[in-house]
Amino acid sequence: MADTTVHDHDHTTGAPGTTAAPEGPGAGPGAREVTGAREGTWDHDGAGGRDGAGPIRTLPFPVGLSVGGVGMQVGPMGAGRAWHAGAPLDRVHRIDFHVVLLFTDGPVRHMVDFTEYEATAGDVLWIRPGQVHRFSKSSEYRGTVLTMQPGFLPRATVEATGLYRYDLAPLLHPDEAQSAGLCAALAQLQREYEDDTTLPPALHTSVLRHTLTAFLLRLAHLAAASAEAARRQAGTTFTLFRDAVERDFATNHSVSAYADALGYSRRTLVRAVRAATGETPKGFIDKRVVLEAKRLLAHSDLPIGRVGAAVGFPDPANFSKFFQQHTDMTPAAFRAELR
Repeated sequence: MADTTVHDHDHTTGAPGTTAAPEGPGAGPGAREVTGAREGTWDHDGAGGRDGAGPIRTLPFPVGLSVGGVGMQVGPMGAGRAWHAGAPLDRVHRIDFHVVLLFTDGPVRHMVDFTEYEATAGDVLWIRPGQVHRFSKSSEYRGTVLTMQPGFLPRATVEATGLYRYDLAPLLHPDEAQSAGLCAALAQLQREYEDDTTLPPALHTSVLRHTLTAFLLRLAHLAAASAEAARRQAGTTFTLFRDAVERDFATNHSVSAYADALGYSRRTLVRAVRAATGETPKGFIDKRVVLEAKRLLAHSDLPIGRVGAAVGFPDPANFSKFFQQHTDMTPAAFRAELR
């Protein structure tokens, strides 16, 4: 039987990148730390150091937590769960294993690959190997955390569960039915992880693999469904934005004004427009303004000042500067070249 000490029955979830936080915003003097034989497994080569200097530190999964060759750990987040001293909550670091955080409280702010995400009760955050992340000192993490080491599942399972789908957003918002299924599957996985006496070692390992696979299949389905919903939402959002720009570009060049009028956050609008066009909302607006200015310069005899006013620039100097920035030509030179 595997050494029972690797099961960590007191759930001091020491895997870097997996637990949050101890009491309060950070690991204070009284915070618990992983001790004993396992303590050394957390230390990497010291890159980056504790003072923040040097490259982003990569924190490995501690092999001492593997159960019969299954590299995983599951347990609660919450007050009293210490964060390792070598990875303070506010330090950006990289992990070489998967982390799945299922929240029972919130809001919680967490950075993944330099994007800030805000999770609340019922949300799931899935951080994949190689991604950088940072915990928030101002957030209290509550819920269940699963860490798992790559490479121990069959290739078919890895592909079916999308373990390396880096194109998928890390933050997931399951509905009530999806959340119930995930919670039940994760609770069963935790029970199997903690029970090292009921089954023979080989059978225990097999059950863990199958139970983990069942949970990951649910998680993968949620991630794929969320991505599809996001694509549909982005398409709808972009269509509404495009129509608004077409209607108002001559008088409105403000991304924030369009977002407010459509009822979206600026960040949502940026994501939608970038997904649809590869450019920013401001770039999309400016391109439409330039196109209309070119049309008027080419196909009308309006004075250049009137052309500028027609596309939202009452000051001719500002229009000329804007047009030249986007075309490398003055309005007069553009008109002269065409004629």
